Amino acid sequence: MYFALQALLLAATVPQSWAHQHHDWSTQEVLGQDSTLDDKTWLEKYGPQIDQTFSGPLSFSHLPYFRCLENTEASFDIAILGMPFDTAVTYRPGARFGPFAIRSGSRRQRDLRGYTLSWGNNPYTLGQKVIDCGDVPINPFDNALAVDQMEVAYTTLLARKPARDEDVEPVTSRISRDGKEHPRIVTLGGDHTIVLPILRSLYKAYGPITVIHFDAHLDTWAAYPGQTSEQSRITHGTFFYIAREEGLLANNSIHAGIRCKLGGIEDLENDDSVGFQVISTDDIDDLGIPTIISKIRERVGDSPVLDIDVIDPGLAPATGTPEAGGWTPRELKRILRGLAGLNFVGADIVEVAPAYDNAEITGIAAADFVHDFLSMLLTKEPPKQPVHHRRL
Repeated sequence: MYFALQALLLAATVPQSWAHQHHDWSTQEVLGQDSTLDDKTWLEKYGPQIDQTFSGPLSFSHLPYFRCLENTEASFDIAILGMPFDTAVTYRPGARFGPFAIRSGSRRQRDLRGYTLSWGNNPYTLGQKVIDCGDVPINPFDNALAVDQMEVAYTTLLARKPARDEDVEPVTSRISRDGKEHPRIVTLGGDHTIVLPILRSLYKAYGPITVIHFDAHLDTWAAYPGQTSEQSRITHGTFFYIAREEGLLANNSIHAGIRCKLGGIEDLENDDSVGFQVISTDDIDDLGIPTIISKIRERVGDSPVLDIDVIDPGLAPATGTPEAGGWTPRELKRILRGLAGLNFVGADIVEVAPAYDNAEITGIAAADFVHDFLSMLLTKEPPKQPVHHRRL
């Protein structure tokens, strides 16, 4: 405080001394005879006002930022959309700050330096326009209202005309109900409940959805013990069950990374009735990554949902329901690369709760997974052998 106060006093007292002397001080007299004031503007001398990786407005990877729900002129092929919702959790809240944490974790990323050796591409140079559409202004007091707000927001953006030229090779019109191209949305959660309104929106455009669900938990339970109303049935552990009741899911979805505690074998039987198969966290040791990729590809063809708790909490501690013994970020990234070319209509990353983070470990990892999502959505097949391997 001392130095700040001193600077404030100096700023206040120097002009007073000038005023008492009634003297027209020149720049040279104030700064010294050898000092000169450059007359060039910033733009003339240094060029455009480019944000540093650690500065500027907070958007994902410094992408152009628009409030797309009100700005109907904002065009895109892929939108980054935040859903800051966490009032349906069963353990630790805080995922309403997830979109902020993921964007903050993405600050070192940018479109001009988006090329990775593992993918062999920069997703921002693959011919589709990616922007940050901000956050849905979700009501934190009324879950029924909040779920409707999320569905309306997602449906609004899904109905927009994509930015790319009409003569470009179609992406989603091959599988959409109306035969038209629809943009795709990468959603930043928020607790896992956000997937229910997302599935409701996607169903309108594509019919029943197949889900690739990376998570430690099944999230197909019928109801949380003690629920007393219809709305209280909807939680971050029951949304898939509700989606199945509503006919939103196809019958060929799959979990990957499961390791949660169960009530018994009946939980798995219920899970099967909802339309899921299970790849456990231990299968990565017994089967290996290539086999896991093959099993997922054989089973599904649609949208991925990534709960950050699929990663071991030692490597991603900021989540609402941590489970020990998870996968590493490197293992998950390899699996995501192996899924490129499927009929992805959207992607979500959820349950990032930064109050439990340390040094932005989880936010940085989540941001990197979103970067992988973009390459996964925009490529037709898994990457070949990395370029640098061919030189070995």
